[in-house]
Amino acid sequence: MTFYLANRKCNIIFARMVGRKAEKEITSLLQEFPAVAILGPRQIGKTTLALEVTSAFDPTPIYLDLEKPSDVFKLREPEDYLEQHKGTLIILDEIQRVPELFPVLRGVIDSRRREGFRTGQFLILGSASLELLKQSSETLAGRIAYKELPGLNVSEINYDLPGEQDKLWLRGGFPDSFLAGDDAAALRWRTNFIGTYLERDIPQIGPRIPATTLRRLWTMLAYSQGGQLNFAQLGANLDVSAPTAKRYVELLEDLLLVRTLRPWSGNIGKRLVKSPKVYIRDSGLTHALLNLTTMDDLLGHPVVGGSWEGFVIESLLFALPESYTAWYYRTGAGAEIDLVIEKDAKTRYAIEIKRSMTPTVSKGFHLGSEDIEATKRYIVYPGKERVPVGKGIAAISIIDMIKELEAM
Repeated sequence: MTFYLANRKCNIIFARMVGRKAEKEITSLLQEFPAVAILGPRQIGKTTLALEVTSAFDPTPIYLDLEKPSDVFKLREPEDYLEQHKGTLIILDEIQRVPELFPVLRGVIDSRRREGFRTGQFLILGSASLELLKQSSETLAGRIAYKELPGLNVSEINYDLPGEQDKLWLRGGFPDSFLAGDDAAALRWRTNFIGTYLERDIPQIGPRIPATTLRRLWTMLAYSQGGQLNFAQLGANLDVSAPTAKRYVELLEDLLLVRTLRPWSGNIGKRLVKSPKVYIRDSGLTHALLNLTTMDDLLGHPVVGGSWEGFVIESLLFALPESYTAWYYRTGAGAEIDLVIEKDAKTRYAIEIKRSMTPTVSKGFHLGSEDIEATKRYIVYPGKERVPVGKGIAAISIIDMIKELEAM
């Protein structure tokens, strides 16, 4: 899949490797399930990916955008319309806008199964995982598979091109932001995206929450990127109760805009920190909320360490199979690990994340690694070379860490 961006000086051809990887996964799922759902925030590339995946299908798939009244009108008698196009893959975009379709889809899928049509009937796109999963899990259990589409990842850009990794970190993984003509244009795109989400999309999808309140919350989370969640403090700052603040954060999490990383909870006989850590999932949105336009702005801001940590974590979690789990580790005595990746009881990685080109780890990392019985220990840093730093610890790049995780 290739995106083209023209400006005054040149045509930039940007090959999205996410297309190749996700295309294969989605194609395989369509061969196994009657319905497949692609989930992700708005403007992340779901529609482009869906059309690319199905471009060679015969017969040509039908694409319905359920935000367009004309397409919704076609489904005024959905059973009749879907029966008319039996044997053709139908793409339903923004399906959370028409949740009453889910029971219809169940009936159609079950009816077609009896006729021998078992797979590849519907490709569903949604930008609100809460509502989409709620509706589909109740009506389509056993009939649907899910694929989350995150933003662009380090492994999906021209990593060897100087400055590309920092550009992705600064601008984030939304294609329109990353591909903007300059940093200022990229910031304008993200600023408009945030405004649209707050003023239009969230009110249509979730509870009626004042846009100014959600913006304040989102901005507070940006300032505390990688910090521990304190709902009582958040609530006090927003003039709402702690349970209400928790509900607001969960809404942003359900919309795939925020990630909470849970603390490791193995039984090691030590007092463990129990509060989750919180990250705005797209680093570019973090920087837009803090009005950071350039790399100089970012590198001079106190959020730089937390932003880099969140950027690395999102990049690494992208590579994990669904069966793996991710945690952070912290004890009351100060032992700490930024990221713990666990395959099973015998395979556990301890990962420290440092922005420095000469990274070192603290005593707390060594203690934490011993506590959890880590089988491998790494520092992920901005460099590209693999450097041993003693006691079985290697400093490696994001790309090499992704390869390590994929080979687990």
